[in-house]
Amino acid sequence: MGLFDGLMGNASEMSHKEVRKELDHILVPHEDINLAYKLVRDLIVFTELRLIIVDKQGVTGKKIEYKSIPYKSISRFSVETSGHFDLDAELKIWISSGLEPAESLQFRKDGSITEIQQALALAVL
Repeated sequence: MGLFDGLMGNASEMSHKEVRKELDHILVPHEDINLAYKLVRDLIVFTELRLIIVDKQGVTGKKIEYKSIPYKSISRFSVETSGHFDLDAELKIWISSGLEPAESLQFRKDGSITEIQQALALAVL
């Protein structure tokens, strides 16, 4: 992923080895990583058991929030592709019977969000 792509918010696929090293303290023993995407500093990781969203905060990125969402608790999700004037694509995820999305992720290109939507559909459905 080039610096410009990262600054523009384009998600790029990461190697499973890299992600395993970064999330070693979060993953349970023998938890396999299926897909991983980097979005500037943040990560979206699909394992065999759950969706992990890593939100690096602050200037240095030392403060990190790890969101772990088991697939069985995802009740629905939506994908909104970008248009001519609205350049952002968006993925929203609802948990159980929540009225508002538990997670809302924005992307600059439709390509990454399409792949992520397909991975989420395979895991949830």
